[in-house]
Amino acid sequence: MCRLAAHTLSFFYGENAAMVPSRGLPALSAVVLVLMSAQFALGFYLPGLAPVSFCEDKKERGAADCRSEIELFVNRLDSVESVLPYEYRAFDFCTVESENRPSENLGQVLFGERIEPSPYKFTFNVKKQCVPVCTKSYNTKNQEDKAKLDFLKKGMLLNYQHHWIVDNMPVTWCYTVEDRQKFCNPGFPIGCYVTGSGQPKDACVHNFSSQDTFYIFNHINITIYYHKVENDATEARLVAAKMEPKSFRNADCSGPPMELSNKFSGDLKIPYTYTVDFVENKAIRWASRWDYILESMPHTNIQWFRQVVFFIMNSLVIVLFLSGMVAMIMLRTLHKDIARYNQMDSVVRGTDSHNHSFFQEDAQEEFGWKLVHGDIFRPPKKGMLLSVFLGSGTQIFIMTFITLFLACLGFLSPANRGALMTCAVVLWVLLGAPAGYVAARLYKSFGGEKWKTNVLLTAFLCPGIVFADFFVMNLILWGEGSSAAMPFGTLVAILALWFCVSVPLTFVGAYFGFKKRAIEHPVRTNQIPRQIPEQSFYTRALPGIVMGGILPFGCIFIQLFFILNSIWSHQMYYMFGFLFLVFIILVITCSEATILLCYFHLCAEDYHWQWRSFLTSGFTAAYFLVYAIHYFFSKLQITGLASTILYFGYTMIMALIFFLFTGTIGFFACFWFVTKIYSVVKVD
Repeated sequence: MCRLAAHTLSFFYGENAAMVPSRGLPALSAVVLVLMSAQFALGFYLPGLAPVSFCEDKKERGAADCRSEIELFVNRLDSVESVLPYEYRAFDFCTVESENRPSENLGQVLFGERIEPSPYKFTFNVKKQCVPVCTKSYNTKNQEDKAKLDFLKKGMLLNYQHHWIVDNMPVTWCYTVEDRQKFCNPGFPIGCYVTGSGQPKDACVHNFSSQDTFYIFNHINITIYYHKVENDATEARLVAAKMEPKSFRNADCSGPPMELSNKFSGDLKIPYTYTVDFVENKAIRWASRWDYILESMPHTNIQWFRQVVFFIMNSLVIVLFLSGMVAMIMLRTLHKDIARYNQMDSVVRGTDSHNHSFFQEDAQEEFGWKLVHGDIFRPPKKGMLLSVFLGSGTQIFIMTFITLFLACLGFLSPANRGALMTCAVVLWVLLGAPAGYVAARLYKSFGGEKWKTNVLLTAFLCPGIVFADFFVMNLILWGEGSSAAMPFGTLVAILALWFCVSVPLTFVGAYFGFKKRAIEHPVRTNQIPRQIPEQSFYTRALPGIVMGGILPFGCIFIQLFFILNSIWSHQMYYMFGFLFLVFIILVITCSEATILLCYFHLCAEDYHWQWRSFLTSGFTAAYFLVYAIHYFFSKLQITGLASTILYFGYTMIMALIFFLFTGTIGFFACFWFVTKIYSVVKVD
C-alpha cells in the first residue's frame, strides 16, 4: 500500500521530490514482496524540501536558485559511552560569530540537536588543498585553557562524534569493518586515545604509537560527489559527502600527528585545516543519495534482513494461532454453549422445582461463564483511575497510529530531522479531546459522579508524571551543561501547549462524554455481588497477568532492539514499514491474548475482568523494562552516574507510555468480547 503510493508520487515528482530517504521504508506489502523476491524495496522520495542546484561559476547560473557556495553546518556531538550530547562550541573548535544559526523544530530541541554554521566554506567544483580554518592556542598554566583542554580530552576519551551536514546530508566517514564490509558512519570522532599500555581505543584507526596520549583529528579530507542535472550541463546536485580525518602538528598539513600528552605542560597550538575535492558520480541519483549510508549499516545486510523477516513471520504465526483460538471459542464453543444455555432456559421455565435444580447444577458445571451475567458489568474498584488510564491510553494509541502511518509514507524520515518527535508531540496535544471523551464516557458507565475530578485527572495525572520525570532529567542535563537540556523558552512553550491547548481540549471531550447517555449493557447487574469460588493457581489474577504479556512482547522485541539502537547508539532508524506491520501485529496479539485469558477466567466464574484485562496486556511494559535493563548492561558502554540516571529516567517514561498503550488495547478488546457474548444470552 505504502509502496504503491510512493511510486505514484515518485512518478509525479521525479527528482524534484523531497530529500527523504526511503531505502528500507517498506510498506505493509514488504513481507509479501520479500517472500516473492527476497529483495529490498527501491528508494523513493516524497514531496517536501526541493533539491538545490549548484553551478561552477556565477556567470553560468541561468536560474536564480542555482548556487556556487556550499555551506557546511555542524550539529551537536554525541557518544555511545554517554547519554549527554554537547554543542559544537562546547569543545572550543573553530566557529563563526556573525552568521545566524538555523532554527530547530521541537523534535530537534527535545533530542538535543543544535545546528549552527561553520567556518568551513566551499565553492562548487573548486578543489582546495590544506586550507587553514583557525588555530587554537592554549597555555596549560592558565586555568581556563587547561579546562578547555581537559574537556577536549574527555571528549576523545569517551569517543564523542562530530556530525557535519552538507546540503541537508550527513558528511560520512567510510571505513572497512569486519568481513570486509564498508561502513559509512554519519559522524567522525574528535580524536583518539592511546592508553598507558599502548592499547588504542576504537577511534584510533591510524597507527599512533605514543602511550597515554591523545591525538586530535585537526585536518579533514572532504570529498563531495555530484551528478549533472538532466538536460542541463551547467547545473549539478550533490549526492554524497565523504570525509577522512587526519592529524597533523603543522599548519601546512605535514609533520607528525597532533599529540595532547597528559604529561605536557606549557604553550600549545592546534591548527585546524581541511582539503576539499569534487568528484562527478553518474551512478547515484539525487533521490537515492541516502542509500549508501543506509545500506552500509550493520543491521541492513542480508543476514539481518532475513532475521527480521523470519521474526515477523514467527509473529504472524503467533497471530494466526491466537486468531484460531479466538475463532474456535467464538464460532464453536460459545455458539454451542449459548444455544444449549438458551435451550435450557426455555426448558427450565416449564419444569418443576426438582428438574429446575438439576438444570441449575448442570449449568454450573459446564457453563460457568454464563452464571456471572448478573455481575459481569459490575463497576470495578478504582474505576476513576481505570477510566483516566484508558483515556490517556486512547490518546497515545491514536497518536502512535497516525505517527507510524505518516512515517511509513516517508514524511517522517531521518532526512527530515526532528519531524518524528515533533509530529508525535503535536498529535498528543491535539488528541486531548478523545482522551477526555473516553475517560468521561467510561467513568459514567462505571457509575461515577465525580466528573470534575475525573476530567482533572485525565488532563494532569499521566501527562504530569511524564513531565515531572522529564523535568528532573532536564535538571540533570542543565547541571552537566549538555545541549540536550531544554531551553527555558522551549519549556515554557511546551507548558503553554499543555495548559492552553491539550487541557481545554480534554475538557471539551469530557463535556461531550458526560453529556452522552451511559453505555447500555446487554444484561442487568444484580444488587448483591456473586461470591467468586476459590481459584486454581492458573486462574488467579497474578499468574494470568504475568503470562498475558509474554506473547505481545515476543512479537516486538526484535524491533525493540533496533529502536533502542536508534535512541542510545545514535543509529538511523528507517524501517518504518516493518515497524508499522509490527504495530498491527502487537495490537492483534494484545487483543487476542487478553480475550483468551478473559474467557478462561469467566469460565472460572471470576467476573473481575476490567482491571485484569488492562493489566494483562499492559504487563508487556514490564517485559519491556526488563529488556531495557538487559540492553543497558549487555549492549551499551555508558559510563557515569548522570548518564545512567538519564537512561533509566527516560526508559521509565517509555515504559509508562507503553503500559498505557498496551493496557488500553487489552481493555477494549475484552470489553468488546464480553459485550458480544452476553448480548446473545437470554436472561430474564
